[in-house]
Amino acid sequence: MTTNVGGVPDQPQSEHETDQVSQNQKKEQGAKRKRMKERSEVWEHFDKEDLPSGMQAICKYCGMSYKCGAKKNGTSVLWAHISRCRKYPFNTPKDSKQSLLSFKSAKEPSGGTSGLTYHKFDAGSIRKALSFMVIVDELPFKFVEGIGFRHFCGVIEPRFNVPSRITVAKDCFETYLTEKRKLKNVLKRCNSRVSLTTDTWTSIQQINYMCLTVHFIDNNWKLHKRILNFCPISSHKGDDIGKEIEKCLLDWGLENVMCITVDNASSNDTAIGYMRRKINGWKTGVLKGRFLHMRCVAHIVNLVVSDGLKTVNESVQRVRHAVRFIKQSPARLQRFKKCVLDEKINTKKGLCLDVPTRWNSTYLMLNAAIELQDAFERYSGEDPHYVVDLNERDGKGSPDSDDWNNVRRLSEFLQAFYDLTLHVSGSLYVSLNLFFHELVSVAVLMKDLVSSDDVDMCLMACRMKEKYEKYWGDPEKINLLIFIAVVLDPRYKLDYVEWMITEIYDPIVASKLVDNVKVALNALYEEYRVSSSNDVNREEVSSSKDGKTPLSPKHKSIEVLKSKYKKHKCERDGDAKIELDKYLEEDTAEDIDEFDILSWWKFNCSRFPTVGRIARDVLAVPVSTVASESAFSTGGRVLDQFRSSLTPRVVEGLVCAQNWLRASPFPSIEECLEEVELLEEDLKNMAVGDADIDEVLEIID
Repeated sequence: MTTNVGGVPDQPQSEHETDQVSQNQKKEQGAKRKRMKERSEVWEHFDKEDLPSGMQAICKYCGMSYKCGAKKNGTSVLWAHISRCRKYPFNTPKDSKQSLLSFKSAKEPSGGTSGLTYHKFDAGSIRKALSFMVIVDELPFKFVEGIGFRHFCGVIEPRFNVPSRITVAKDCFETYLTEKRKLKNVLKRCNSRVSLTTDTWTSIQQINYMCLTVHFIDNNWKLHKRILNFCPISSHKGDDIGKEIEKCLLDWGLENVMCITVDNASSNDTAIGYMRRKINGWKTGVLKGRFLHMRCVAHIVNLVVSDGLKTVNESVQRVRHAVRFIKQSPARLQRFKKCVLDEKINTKKGLCLDVPTRWNSTYLMLNAAIELQDAFERYSGEDPHYVVDLNERDGKGSPDSDDWNNVRRLSEFLQAFYDLTLHVSGSLYVSLNLFFHELVSVAVLMKDLVSSDDVDMCLMACRMKEKYEKYWGDPEKINLLIFIAVVLDPRYKLDYVEWMITEIYDPIVASKLVDNVKVALNALYEEYRVSSSNDVNREEVSSSKDGKTPLSPKHKSIEVLKSKYKKHKCERDGDAKIELDKYLEEDTAEDIDEFDILSWWKFNCSRFPTVGRIARDVLAVPVSTVASESAFSTGGRVLDQFRSSLTPRVVEGLVCAQNWLRASPFPSIEECLEEVELLEEDLKNMAVGDADIDEVLEIID
């Protein structure tokens, strides 16, 4: 007991007062202690709020609230909510019918139209899309193991476990096998003949590859081009090439081959001879393989133009040196662009240098420089080093007015070959019927230049005409399908071909060539007519065998007589006027730019069934072995470093699968130049310094 100041003893404290003091002391101690951070990851999905009913955990996605704060309110109920929260973006709906809506672009490789589609997490589909990306974009397998790519996938879809490069390689090869089975089924259902092209590639290790591509028109009259194989060859000998082609055709089950387009080489002549013997042995050749060999037009044009450019005059060299001088320095290039603006030249073309293996780059260089002639002349007065440097380099000096006139005439001449190569090198449209028109225009142009007063142009035209006559001047060497394809074009037909031949060839050669075309056309029609009647007979026999109810002897006799009558009627009507004559005598179709020859035959093949079958097989024949992106190159195609490091089997899978999956072709050299010019224009509009622009442009150039 204690006493107060006055000596009066204090009263003892009650139990209630003692508990109250203890609780107050604990509160004071708790206030001084720092609140501990919530350790459970579930709190990343909830917000705490102090409501009148107590502490509540509010879901960030759906707003549902749960009690929290007391010891009896753990995190289990919160985890349970997250696992079933419908608005949590990473939850997979339990109901398979519930999916996320996503917008499908029309440019996606799966095809179809654009619009909203259902989407849900599917690891298998993501792996297929990953292998598609690696194949189409030519990415190395180790790309999927990169830190940046794995981080990207973790942000986009945390539930997806990125596979290793070994797994991706297996997925890519499985994609190749799947697409190969699909293509085999398509070719099996197609009842038309196919044409082939061969091309050779070289790896960094100097391993030679042969690429075999099939071209065909399907039952819906759509033209297709697909790589069949991409295999190493032991040598460039003709027999070895022929054996590889035979092996590939047997693997794909292809026997009905119309034509094989190859480069102009003696080994390819031997390979075609080998394949002609094999196809005739299979008894599937057309006129015993008479039209089997088609020489690559783009390759011949390259030989013709390259041979003519060997006599290139000094004017071209002066322009080339002037372009090189300006492009050697960003400061010079910037000053030249100022001259372009001062001269008010409205063009998007930029300066570009030519390369030895691409003759079209010489044409593009001259074509761009001609439009910038005034800027060159203004630049010569503003930069004193321009004239001095060009004079000291080789003594040729800067281009003058005569030089510009010379290169302008040369550019106009090269444009004919440039357009020819572009037209015949396309793989997405019929090109065989277009080549004859380009052939005529080039022949007329060379004929005029040979008699020109310009000595340099006359000399170049003579050399090119000599090369031209070597391949397309002999009626016995040229493939007559080039002319028959124009006959099968309803806009022109036989009269047009006869008239044009007499215009570009000597009378004796023209007369012989016209006779050869007529004989070949009639022989081709007769073989297809007989083949069609045999197919009808086989179908009748097959249908009678497949019928569930056998025909009685009486009905059999009637069917035999009906079949004989149909044959008699065809022979009788054929003597009066055959189907081919009906087609040739009918009025020609209107010659418009939007004319689609395949659509015309699709709607008229019922009127001319036999001629339609011929057109379907002939129009699928390509006149070039290469696509437009490499049609101008006189150098060989080379595999990149990544593909060269792979085994031949994997290389074949990647190359073939890419061709089957790719939705768009490679960009051409012209597209690359346009892209650089657009990038340059965008950089000008950016808020950066001139020094930064020059640095970027220097890297691009």
